[in-house]
Amino acid sequence: MTAVRQVDVLVVGAGPAGLAAAARLATAGAGRVEVLERETRPGGVPRHCPHGGFGTWTRPLTGPRYAHLLTAAAERAGAVIRTRTTALDWEVAATSGTTVLLTVGPEGPEALAARAVVLATGARERPRAARLVPGTRPAGVYTTGELQQAVHLFGQRIGTRAVVVGARDVSYAAARTVRTAGAEVVALVTEHPRARTSPARARSARLVQGVPLLTDTTVTELLGHGRLSGVRVRHRDGRTTVLPCDTVVFTGDFVLDHELARRGALDLDPGTRGPAVHTALHTSRPGVFAAGNLLHAVEPAGTAAREGARAAAAVLRHLAGAPWPHPGIPVTVEAPLRWITPNLLTPDRSHPAAAPPPPPPHLLRIDAPLPRPVLYVHQDGRLLHRARLGVRTTQPHRTLTLGVSWHGRVDPEGGEVRVSAG
Repeated sequence: MTAVRQVDVLVVGAGPAGLAAAARLATAGAGRVEVLERETRPGGVPRHCPHGGFGTWTRPLTGPRYAHLLTAAAERAGAVIRTRTTALDWEVAATSGTTVLLTVGPEGPEALAARAVVLATGARERPRAARLVPGTRPAGVYTTGELQQAVHLFGQRIGTRAVVVGARDVSYAAARTVRTAGAEVVALVTEHPRARTSPARARSARLVQGVPLLTDTTVTELLGHGRLSGVRVRHRDGRTTVLPCDTVVFTGDFVLDHELARRGALDLDPGTRGPAVHTALHTSRPGVFAAGNLLHAVEPAGTAAREGARAAAAVLRHLAGAPWPHPGIPVTVEAPLRWITPNLLTPDRSHPAAAPPPPPPHLLRIDAPLPRPVLYVHQDGRLLHRARLGVRTTQPHRTLTLGVSWHGRVDPEGGEVRVSAG
């Protein structure tokens, strides 16, 4: 039987959320804080995103620089980061109040007992197989993450002509990586009637960089043996075309890395499909917290880092003896809203140690354009809040925010809270 080693806080995932949580916990004297990362280096996705857009408005950073600063801050605070180490499963420790995670790393299997666990395992893009695209299995098929690692981390050559599947922000970032590698972007292909990025970005790619955008178009088959030779696409009117290429990049369509949460029997939110969390990022399992893109695929690195810091604050209250919150009142959404997080409320905060700082706004995602959007919050048919958003039209897959001034009007004995848009 594997011996159990004790730590105080275990953070699973060394992306922005996990590193920010570890830095704050170690700085606050939470004891031995260990971070588990299955990749060879910490930093998460930003470490292979050489473009800007990270950091702050006053101090903009590239992705690798941002990842380096987060890693350095965690290590400087005293957190131990263990790379090439994967958390596999859970066990309930014999000692009350601790949780045991079964892990494997370069030194073999190990069982780690912790007083608190922060899950920050993030999200990933669906690969070609999960998207059910038929055809052969040639070389030259990537997701955005695989492409960026190949080009920016390992300096690999990817081919000469690439088709990018998708037309979101991440798709245009993939197209830029293709050009950085010296290859031509044959086209961006999307099943939607228009690009799901800013109009300025779409125009720049089409007019300045000469990248065609094929809308209402779906990739139906990959062609080629040994190496990709082309992709077959179907247009909305039923016509099919073969686009000759030796590289295809599947972008977007993010899914949460929630396997560990599922194995731990954590309650999952049906909208986000990540762990259901209270405003202080408690999960349904006492001692286990969740933060970052494990809760919402996918938000900017800065959002994930702020959630990691907020989870750390909740961990510190937990270690100080604050009681675990009750199951809570579910917060759900109606179409065209897709999900909301945090998605549990605990109105009763009478215990002094349990009282967290003021919660941040809720994040929501919408599935369809909505002109002059207004958000409504109801409980048992009673209107709690109405908020007009300061935009003319919301775009699909854009994040909306909902303030928390209505929390005090929630009935602790009432039913679920429903958020709708109109």
